[in-house]
Parts: sequence; C-alpha cells; structure tokens
Amino acid sequence: MFGCLVAGRLVQIAAQQVAEDKFVFDLPDYENINHVVVFMLGTIPFPEGMGGSVYFSYPDSNGMPVWQLLGFVTNGKPSAIFKISGLKSGEGSQHPFGAMNIVRTPSVAQIGISVELLDSLAQQTPVGSAAVSSVDSFTQFTQKMLDNFYNFASSFAVSQAQMTPSPSEMFIPANVVLKWYENFQRRLAQNPLFWKT
Repeated sequence: MFGCLVAGRLVQIAAQQVAEDKFVFDLPDYENINHVVVFMLGTIPFPEGMGGSVYFSYPDSNGMPVWQLLGFVTNGKPSAIFKISGLKSGEGSQHPFGAMNIVRTPSVAQIGISVELLDSLAQQTPVGSAAVSSVDSFTQFTQKMLDNFYNFASSFAVSQAQMTPSPSEMFIPANVVLKWYENFQRRLAQNPLFWKT
C-alpha cells in the first residue's frame, strides 16, 4: 500500500504492518538521512474519507522511541517529501504508536503511517521544520549550485602571462563566467521558474 524512499538507497515497499491500520518502515543509519519520501503504491487506495498520517521515530539517548508528526498522504495527495535532518533533536508529539510493541533496533529510526479519518488529519499539526517547500528549496539549491560553479571555475583562473599555450584546449575569460553568473542570479531573483520558458 505504501512506499518509502531515501536518496541513495533502494525503495522500500514492504512496510511492517504493526496493527490493522498502522504500518512502519525501518530507516537504518538515520543520522545520515536528510529527506524521506513517503508515497502510495497505487495498488490499494485509502477507503473513502480516510488518509494516512506520517510519523518519524528515532531513539532518544535512553533508546526509547520519540515520534514526531511529519504530515500526511491521501488519495488526493499520494506522496510527500519530508525533511527529517533537523528533527532528531526535537521533542516528540502525541502519536498513535505508543501502545504498540514494535520491534526496533537502537540505531534504527522508523517512518510510521497511521490510517485515520481525513477530518482527524486536518486537525493535526505537523512539526514545522519537516515540510519541504519546493520553490524555496529549488531556489536555494540553484543559488548554491551557482556559487559552487563560480567558485570552482574561478579557482582555475590564471592571468594571460601565466597561461601556457595549448592548441587542444579552449579557454573562457573569467569575466564571461562572472557576467553569466550575475545574469542568472538576477533572472532567478525575478522568477525562480524562468528556466521553464
């Protein structure tokens, strides 16, 4: 019914069913995970009026699970990306997994999905830092990529006197790269999605 994806890892589609309406995915080596994608497989939809709240659980210093609400998935919103890198030091919240006897390893975090009424989902408040804003993160990524490219290209800059002639290589003046960099930044600031046109 559900899948879980972490960058650089295989897709998980075999959730452990811990109750009739609750499912869990293990996340080994969770300290190195920044984002997690939870999605419906498309084989079994939620029953009418139902959706799934998505929780993240990690072991505290005593090895006890700390659960935090990330958000939800529904038939109308069958997938979601959650940022979990900043959650590991936060405090837990109320969750439906407390009375469950879920087998866990101390170094493994978990993603829990609880099937609930849509009305109930609408009243829940996810941890604020878990949501991923696509435009802001895209703009931030693009800005970091531009900075990185400019710094990388500039690190190879040499004066004309330092250049050794090499007929098989092409050289681009640093001021051309700087002009492109400034133009791209300006256009990105005006419209983060300008590249789609």
